[in-house]
Amino acid sequence: MSTTLRFGPELRRLRVEAGLTLTEFSVALNYDKGHLSKVERGERSASPELARRCDAFLGADGELQRLVVSPEADSDSGSAASPAGPCRWLVGRRAVLSAGTGVLIDLGLKLGGQALSYADDPLLGSYRMQFDQLRKLGQSTAPKILLPLLETQTRMVAGLASDARSASRAPAFLLASRFAEFTGWMAQEAGDSDAALGWTGEAVELARAGGDPYLGSYALVRRALVTMYGGDAAGTVALARRAQSSELPPRIRGLAAQREAQGHALVGNEVDCLRSLDRARELLADDDALNGAEPVIGTSHVSDPAAMSTGWCLHDLGRPKTAAEVLDREYRRLPPHALRTRARYGFRRSLAHAASGEVEHACAIAGELLGVMPAVPSATVNSDVRRLSRELSRFRSSRAVRDLQPALARVLAPAHD
Repeated sequence: MSTTLRFGPELRRLRVEAGLTLTEFSVALNYDKGHLSKVERGERSASPELARRCDAFLGADGELQRLVVSPEADSDSGSAASPAGPCRWLVGRRAVLSAGTGVLIDLGLKLGGQALSYADDPLLGSYRMQFDQLRKLGQSTAPKILLPLLETQTRMVAGLASDARSASRAPAFLLASRFAEFTGWMAQEAGDSDAALGWTGEAVELARAGGDPYLGSYALVRRALVTMYGGDAAGTVALARRAQSSELPPRIRGLAAQREAQGHALVGNEVDCLRSLDRARELLADDDALNGAEPVIGTSHVSDPAAMSTGWCLHDLGRPKTAAEVLDREYRRLPPHALRTRARYGFRRSLAHAASGEVEHACAIAGELLGVMPAVPSATVNSDVRRLSRELSRFRSSRAVRDLQPALARVLAPAHD
């Protein structure tokens, strides 16, 4: 039996068991009664968004979501992760490892250890300041414009590490690893997941040569992000769990727990999702990475990643109203210059308001964000823009929706080189 034919009767059974009429149910979900009736009779298929909302409202523990095959698993993975060929390894593994063989010792340079000092090497200190500037520039610049510069800087810092005297070699390799990791993130934002994973692997090798054994575990968190945007919930959870062993620094474990929560949310597993969020909140609260001199691993613009992820997950769990409240609060804490981060969480915020029936407010939020998207195009953010477009299509009679559609279409139109 097809998923459409199985979903409808199961939805009706759960609704009747809950003592709800179709009218009451449609009002509660903010969905058209006629549409829900056709879904229950198997005449219309349920969207992933509708399945999430029904699942959460009826307490089905992900059962209804499992009966729906999400189109995002194909469409989003293709757009947010369209490979543009094999990763171009700019810093050869053999050269990096041979140059770093003598420095694979515990120098207190690990993520949980003391901060590095660049005072004794002015050139390295200059590159460190450049990294901060490039990371900030990444918030307001198209990834494809920034990538060539990041590749060049990664090569130069890695070359500096290979030629450096022993005292500067380890910190130079560690800084090169941060350049490579950020290059991987920009590659993902440009829509090339193969290059993103390749650069993350390069970052791991550079970090290992610098005496940091932990970045390999953070690479699992980055891989989990790629699988999450591809709609692979099981893969996301599995990868994230591998990065939560007790010997790892709190920040990596916290970010991994946060990613695990997002994987659970994709399939409506509320209990495990909230448990993972609690773990992430506790670990990230103990982390002092933001106060150190070294480039922070993961986001540097979200002051409370666990809180923001809670809002993100609540939407996927079918609780858009609560999600909107959390995202509204956390969004106000984002720095004004962080355009890329504001777009990422702003569209998720707009999506939550639209799903709550606050259509005009959702359109107002999205309208402001669409104006900055040409400056910070993002393959990952576009996955939520597509979801927002589908959500708003249910309200075609709304003037705010009709006014917004052309701008939405322009952002989602395929780019032409």
